[in-house]
Amino acid sequence: MALITCPADKAEEISRALLEKRVAACINILPRVSSLYWWENRVDVSEEALLLVKTRVDRFERLRRYVKELHPYDVPEIILLPIVTGYTEYLEWIAREVK
Repeated sequence: MALITCPADKAEEISRALLEKRVAACINILPRVSSLYWWENRVDVSEEALLLVKTRVDRFERLRRYVKELHPYDVPEIILLPIVTGYTEYLEWIAREVK
């Protein structure tokens, strides 16, 4: 599963593009998260959306490239976390849907 933060007004656009390119099977958009982070030698605060992207590890580089093309940030958060276990039929569905 990939985690991606982005401006809320870009969340659906990025999500739809990833689905259309078949690098994601499902994306949940958490519409409002407060992010605090270091940027340019100071702590900054942003209101963002968080995308929970169900994908496959072997498709991460393609996903990363597409996000980088669409994302307005210079350094977007694009993190891949392993799904350790889950409902087998759901995990099989992800594997089938991500091309």
